[in-house]
Amino acid sequence: MSKKSLQETYAPESICFGCGPANIKGLHIRSFAHGDEVVCDWKPESYHEAFPGMLNGGIIGSLLDCHMNWTAAFRLMEKAGETQPPCTVTADYSIKLLRPTPAHGMVHLSAKVIEFKNDRAVVEGALSADGKVCAIGHGTFVAVKPGHPAYHRW
Repeated sequence: MSKKSLQETYAPESICFGCGPANIKGLHIRSFAHGDEVVCDWKPESYHEAFPGMLNGGIIGSLLDCHMNWTAAFRLMEKAGETQPPCTVTADYSIKLLRPTPAHGMVHLSAKVIEFKNDRAVVEGALSADGKVCAIGHGTFVAVKPGHPAYHRW
């Protein structure tokens, strides 16, 4: 895919394990705005498995956390009419694993903002494989201010 992802566009030097383009050993998720959602297709490797053929739950959590965070940052940027997203961090998130996630093909992530609150966004997301929703996520992501350790991380 030649189109740049949100991560590649706004944070090419980020070293985040889940979404940082500059992290050599990271997951390298690539999120794209698509209508009112942000979507990502990601291919697991065998070393992402919990047991043969099934994706590790911690990897699922990282995928949803980072993808939902980028959804929040992008939509907060749009809402404010800015050209750069605010640096956002996870205030809270939860993941519900609905079924084992096959690790043999593409995994699809989708997320959308369900509520804005001043400097934060509440996001819902889903992870699907083989056409079935395998996990859902819910989180609050906050735009940090100068003085926060994550400020200017992208």
